[in-house]
Amino acid sequence: MDPNPTGLRKGLTSYGDQGFSLFLRKAFIKGAGYTNGALDRPVVGIASTGSAYNPCHGNAPQLLEAVKRGVMLAGGLPMEFPTISIHESFAAPTSMYLRNLMSMDTEEMVRAQPMDAVVLIGGCDKTVPAQLMGAASAGIPSIQLITGSMLTGSHRGERVGACTDCRRYWGRFRAGEIDDDEVSEVNDQLVASVGTCSVMGTASTMACIAEALGMTVPGGASPPAVTADRMRVAEQTGTRAVQMARDGLSIDKVLTPAAFENAMRVLLAIGGSTNGIVHLTAIAGRMGLDVDLDALDRMGRETPVLLDLKPSGQHYMEDFHRAGGMATLLRELRPLLRLDALTVTGRTLGEEIEASGPGFDQDVVRPIARPIYPQGGIAVLRGNLAPGGAIIKQSAADARLMEHEGRAVVFENIEDLAERIDSDDLDVTADDVLVLKNIGPRGAPGMPEAGYLPIPRKLARAGVKDIVRISDGRMSGTAFGTIVLHVTPESAIGGPLAHVRNGDRIRLSVRSREIALLVSDEELARRAEASPVVTPTAGRGYRKLFLETVTQADQGVDFDFLRAAKTIGKVPE
Repeated sequence: MDPNPTGLRKGLTSYGDQGFSLFLRKAFIKGAGYTNGALDRPVVGIASTGSAYNPCHGNAPQLLEAVKRGVMLAGGLPMEFPTISIHESFAAPTSMYLRNLMSMDTEEMVRAQPMDAVVLIGGCDKTVPAQLMGAASAGIPSIQLITGSMLTGSHRGERVGACTDCRRYWGRFRAGEIDDDEVSEVNDQLVASVGTCSVMGTASTMACIAEALGMTVPGGASPPAVTADRMRVAEQTGTRAVQMARDGLSIDKVLTPAAFENAMRVLLAIGGSTNGIVHLTAIAGRMGLDVDLDALDRMGRETPVLLDLKPSGQHYMEDFHRAGGMATLLRELRPLLRLDALTVTGRTLGEEIEASGPGFDQDVVRPIARPIYPQGGIAVLRGNLAPGGAIIKQSAADARLMEHEGRAVVFENIEDLAERIDSDDLDVTADDVLVLKNIGPRGAPGMPEAGYLPIPRKLARAGVKDIVRISDGRMSGTAFGTIVLHVTPESAIGGPLAHVRNGDRIRLSVRSREIALLVSDEELARRAEASPVVTPTAGRGYRKLFLETVTQADQGVDFDFLRAAKTIGKVPE
C-alpha cells in the first residue's frame, strides 16, 4: 500500500479491500464523464460558499470558473464541493455562533474527500476565519481566495458604502436629522454590487490578514468582487494550488509564528476590525499557538495606522486597490515585518515585497513617518473589570473620551437594551458610561456585534455623537466610537461585569491601558454572593455543544476540543 497516496487514492473509503475501494470510487466518478487521464492528475478541491443568502459571495460562480481554469491550465483536476456559507446580516442569532460549525464542516470535508490541495473561497466576515481554522486543522496544502469588496454607491452626490455609512445614516435617522424617505433612498445605494463591505470592516480586515499570513497569491486582498483583477487572482489561485500540491507545501509551513506576527502587525497598521484579534487567536490556536495580548499591545505602541480607510480614515477598498493594495502597505511596513515568513507562492514575504517593485505616488497608504494615527488601531485594556483583558479600537474613538470617568448606566441583556435605550425616561447623560451585559460567547450566545450600543435617542436628538460604551460582546469593524469590547471573563460565567450596578463609577484610561470599576473587591464579592450567576445551558443540539465547549475571547471563541492538542508557543514572540 502506498504510504503517501495522492489524487483519488487519498483517503479511500473503508470496505476492507483497498483495491475495491479505489475501483468503486473510479466507477462512480466516471459516471460524471471523467476519463482515466483526468483522474490521474493532482486533485484540487475548491470549497464553494456561494449562497442566495450571501450577497458577499455573489460572484462565487464566476470565481469558481476562473479557479477551475487555473487548475486545468496547470495540469490539475478541479473538484468543487459545497460547505456552509455564513452572511453577517442573515445569520441568527449571530454569524459568530456559526463560525466554528463552518470551520468543522470545512475541516471534515477537506479531510474526508480526496484532494491534494484545496482552494478556499470566502469573503464575508466569519467565512475566511472559519476556512482558515478548518484548513489549519486539516493540514493539507491550502490557499485562500477572497471574494472581494463591493463597489461604492452615491447618495445625493455623496459617495457611500457599506457599512460605516449604513451606521452613520441610521444614526442620523435615529437623531431625527433625516426622514423616512431619505433613509429609504440611501438604503438603495449603500451596497452598489455584490461583494463584502467596502470599508475596513471585518471582511476587509480578514482579506488583508489572509494576505499578510501568506495565504493568498500576492495582491489577493484588495481587488473588488466584480472586477477583472479579481477574476485573474482567482485563475492564479487555481494555478498556484496545483503547484502547492506537487511541492507538498502544506499549511503548517505557511502558518508559522512569523506569519502570525506579520498578520498582527498588519491588523494594527490598517486600523482593522477588533474581530480580527478573535479570529487570529482562533486560527493560531489551531496551530498550537496562544496569542499574548500584552505583547500585541506592546506591538501596537510601535505600529502606526497607515491606511486611510473608513472608519478610521476616509477612503474605501476600491481606493486601496488602486493605490497598489497590500504591496503598498507592506512596502511601508517592511522594517517592522518578519520578512523570512514563507507564503503560498513558495517564496518569502520579503521576496514578494521585493518583487512588487518600487511603488508609486498615492494618498491612501501613508508613509510610516506621517501616519493616520501614531499607534496601532487597537489597544488592549486590563483592570478589575476585565482581568482577562478587553479591547478598544482607539483609532475610531473620540479622543476626548479616551481618558474618562463616568457613572454606569447598566443594561442586563440585549432585550433590556432594546426596551429602554430609546425611552425619554432613561436616566442618562453624555458623561455616563453605557454597560451591556450577557452578550459574550455564552451569554448571547455567540458574542454578537451588539457591543456597538446605539446612542440613547434623547442624547442623539441633542446632538451627542459618542459616549463610552462597555460590553463583553463584539462590534462590527465598520463601526466607530469609544467602545470597550471583549471584556473577559464574560458576565454570563460570573466575570466582574456581571456585578456592575447602575450608578457605579467606571474609569477608562487608554493611555494607561486601564478599564476599572471603582468598587472595592469586598463589595464585588458581596454582590457575587448575593446574586450568583447561572451559566446558560441547553438541552440538546448545536447550542448545547456551543455552550459547553466555547472558549472566551482571549482564546478565540473557538471550541476547546478544536484547538491543537498541544500548545507549542506564543505569538507575538
